[in-house]
Amino acid sequence: MPVPSFEIASSSFLNHLLIERGLSSNTIQSYRRDLNKFSQYLAGLELAQVNPEVIAKFQSVLKANGLSTTSITRVVSTLRTFFKHLHVEYGLENPTTEIEPSKTARRLPKALAVETILSLINAAYRESEPITLRDQTMIELLYSSGARVSELIGINLVDISTVATSEGEITTLKLRGKGSKERIVPLGQFATKSINDYMVRIRPILAAKNSKANSALFLNTRGERISRQSAWNIVLRAAKDAGIAEHVSPHVFRHSYATHLLDGGADIRVVQELLGHASVTTTQIYTLITIDKVRESYSMAHPRAR
Repeated sequence: MPVPSFEIASSSFLNHLLIERGLSSNTIQSYRRDLNKFSQYLAGLELAQVNPEVIAKFQSVLKANGLSTTSITRVVSTLRTFFKHLHVEYGLENPTTEIEPSKTARRLPKALAVETILSLINAAYRESEPITLRDQTMIELLYSSGARVSELIGINLVDISTVATSEGEITTLKLRGKGSKERIVPLGQFATKSINDYMVRIRPILAAKNSKANSALFLNTRGERISRQSAWNIVLRAAKDAGIAEHVSPHVFRHSYATHLLDGGADIRVVQELLGHASVTTTQIYTLITIDKVRESYSMAHPRAR
């Protein structure tokens, strides 16, 4: 079978990721950016001419261009998967098999203190701007559900349910994660109240701005589903208004959600389900944070710790 051009090969690979592996559009875009970097480096060199030396020189160029070790590792990981696909589909020899995988230090996810989270939630709402009740609800949900930002903006009205139990009613939220996998998470009274307030006071006003009905929970000022970029801006503005100097992103609420659950004694398997992790190994990185806190307390308090 003839070796395809880079354009055809990359298109085949990205379609494979989308259709057969069911990866999210954001993940596929990340793969596409990595492949574009490699395509620019090849500058017309045929895929059949790519060997381990070419890959190694490409890594050196990325490093010289100031790319971090973590970013370089991700790009090389993309190439491994790409050439593995080409080997299966076109019989092309895989030039990445001889490349030693980089060993990068495992970084702990950033988690904010509970007090910082609360200050962010409070700062998101401004009485002079009623629409910011929506913003406050979005931040409340990021922390109360552990949702990724893409999951947050993808919530529909039908995804919120009330379940009757022996201990009373529980509000649940359906989230669509990576690979279109769905999971159900419970919501506490603060998130439930915030959603109800937004639904009654703000959403009808936003929905009226658009003649077409929209099933999205969170709407923009045109009555359309709010964008990922808008969600980011809402978080950044709240952080600024709260006077928080450290970097804050939508994803930090997910890290804080997991860390605070484990700190509170939640079982790691339960946290795994709530986060939608396919493997508990992914969830275990959060236990390193709590272990760090235990170690610090021990060294400070125990007379034989030092």
